[in-house]
Amino acid sequence: MWKVALGFFGAIAFVPLTYSQVDGQAPRSEWPMKWGVEAQPLIAQTNRIASAMEILGQPLSSKTANTLKALKENQGNDEVAKAVQEALDPLCLAAVEVGPTGVTKVIPGRTVPVLVEQGWTLALVKVINKAGTTGILQPDSPSAKPIPRSPAAEVENRWLGLVPHTSQPMLANLSGLGLEYTMVQLWSKDAETRSAEISFAIKGDKAKSGFAVGMARIGFQAKPCPVVTFRVTEFDGSPSMAAFTITDAQGRIFPAQAKRLAPDFFFQRQIYRADGETVRLPMGTYQVVCRRGPESVPETKTLVVGNGPTQLKYTIARWVDPSTSGWWSGDHHIHAAGCAHYENPTQGVEPGDMMRHILGEDLKIGCCLTWGPCFDYQKRFFSGRPDTVSKPPYLLRYDVEVSGFGSQSSGHLNLLRLKEQIYPGGESKHHWPTLGMNTLRWAKKQGAVCGPAHSANGLTRFVGRVTETTDGPGGLPNFKIPAYDGIGANELIVQDTHTLPGPDGKPLPACDFISTMDTDRVAEFNMWYHLLNCGSRIRASGETDFPCISGERVGMGRIYVKLQGPVDFDAWVQGLAEGKSYVSDGTTHLMDTKLSVGGKTLVLGEKGSELNLDKPQRTTVTFKAAAFQTGRSSVPVELVVNGYAVAKKDLVCDGKTREITLEGDIAKSSWVAVRVFPHAHTNPFFVLVNEKPIRANADSARWCQMGVEQCWKMKKPTYKKEELAQAEADYDHARKHYSKVLEETGK
Repeated sequence: MWKVALGFFGAIAFVPLTYSQVDGQAPRSEWPMKWGVEAQPLIAQTNRIASAMEILGQPLSSKTANTLKALKENQGNDEVAKAVQEALDPLCLAAVEVGPTGVTKVIPGRTVPVLVEQGWTLALVKVINKAGTTGILQPDSPSAKPIPRSPAAEVENRWLGLVPHTSQPMLANLSGLGLEYTMVQLWSKDAETRSAEISFAIKGDKAKSGFAVGMARIGFQAKPCPVVTFRVTEFDGSPSMAAFTITDAQGRIFPAQAKRLAPDFFFQRQIYRADGETVRLPMGTYQVVCRRGPESVPETKTLVVGNGPTQLKYTIARWVDPSTSGWWSGDHHIHAAGCAHYENPTQGVEPGDMMRHILGEDLKIGCCLTWGPCFDYQKRFFSGRPDTVSKPPYLLRYDVEVSGFGSQSSGHLNLLRLKEQIYPGGESKHHWPTLGMNTLRWAKKQGAVCGPAHSANGLTRFVGRVTETTDGPGGLPNFKIPAYDGIGANELIVQDTHTLPGPDGKPLPACDFISTMDTDRVAEFNMWYHLLNCGSRIRASGETDFPCISGERVGMGRIYVKLQGPVDFDAWVQGLAEGKSYVSDGTTHLMDTKLSVGGKTLVLGEKGSELNLDKPQRTTVTFKAAAFQTGRSSVPVELVVNGYAVAKKDLVCDGKTREITLEGDIAKSSWVAVRVFPHAHTNPFFVLVNEKPIRANADSARWCQMGVEQCWKMKKPTYKKEELAQAEADYDHARKHYSKVLEETGK
């Protein structure tokens, strides 16, 4: 075997290179060791290796991980280098020496690399960087090929997949440290013993490295992967879909996450499989966590894969099923492109891929919103009705989130139930208005149901945080004025004061809902509470913003809408707008809420959830509640009047549904709701005394007034010049509205 070195002027030199036999093992005497390396950057580099392997589902063994965690900078450079090399060298595909002219030597690893048939495996490459180069170490092989997409694409002598892993926390370039490790991903077409020529070259950093290429022949073994068939059924024996997280004794995830293609998402630990579908796993023993959404009871099974086909049987058990009482779950904000999704080999994923995840999480309604990334590819899936992949009562419909274009700086807007998805004047995303109110004017003429996304963005510093308590100076409600500098429910402070013409010209609320359940709960609820205190009828909806705020799974934030009869998307969205609903993370449920006062009883969502009284009275609220939360014995259920808890009981977290009654006084026109903070919240009742509007307190009106001014300060620079006059008029309308509300509070 020869090593090919290309000089700076393209001359070719052939340098003899010794390589190992097909058994893939390098004699101990040939394996390079490196000393005199500074401890601190070497420790930092090994931490990146450990984190990357954990993220990719192939964590270091506990012994190796503990060895690396115990390293201290003051141990001494050589002591640290010795410990690192003893821990990581057994995981190396090869060692590569880099000199001033490039890669000068490649030594096969000391153990035979074991691959997985039709699966991906991680391996390390040890780099002895004598030249201190900071270029990119690029592996290659004539046996390597892309993942086969069809039998026709397979070429017999291209059996190997070989891809460097340079995503965070790893770095694309070498650091220049004398000793470091890079990471490669390996894939095998079949289960055989083979060998392949593997070359390494330095790309970039030409002043130091030139074009020298090093090569070695490395032997591989590949474990066979027998077929495992899933038998997934509901309690009544009907076939179903569920989520499965498969790990081996070392905690490694199968199938390997790194190179999954849809419908399996590489950024998730679990896969989704329906009854009769399969996965290929190497022979061995696995732990499989089986579940179907937050309403199911997770079950862990031991799966033993031998040298032939096997089955995994899972019967879904639920601790609660709101749909049997007409409560239909949905997530109004998920995406098939952008954020964690890839843009290659396709621009995001297809409707069938998203539908699999909706089915696997037992999410009845999924609103898949086309937005900036891959907009022109994804827009083809909009039809103005549920997609054909829907399997009633499970429905998937495409609509729009104004994000990555148009009025995004005002606060991203979720536009549901659109009839047309493109703003007039173009065919894409480049011509939309920059004022959110103008976007809403267009959407409302279609009868769309609208609301801001990820509400706490701009209302708190902690996007994605879930505050666990309402107590303290930052509790609920609080009167701190947010910065209004984000893309959440910012311009809502203005939008909520407006009505806009609907399809028939009759006025509709500019915004129907505020999004909750995916950002800081205090900030979400705080704005909602202040608006309600000023007489607003805006409702709350639940969202995940998958896979942006979280790629863990769809439906982490949900809204449960009460419907009579079969699930219909338009009716479900209308129920969302009318508040026939509660929001939840799926661990807690607040169903069938009724308010009784003065001999009158009102069911949540009926008659606009409004009840009129002729005098102050005591009110009774009854509802069915259930909670199932690991590690908690109970959670407090609170009756909320005008933002403050006035009564409380404990709900046992055993999954059982119980009827609960809470009472509180209604001294003046008020809104009333039930919550289990931060896990669930009903939409409100509106109790009017002597037909007076709700004006809970002057401080909420002042909070809203100051919010308008702060929002104007932050958003004015984002509006086009031709929209500024309309923006000023819209903000002035809000100013007058809150001034009137403040006056009507009597303070």
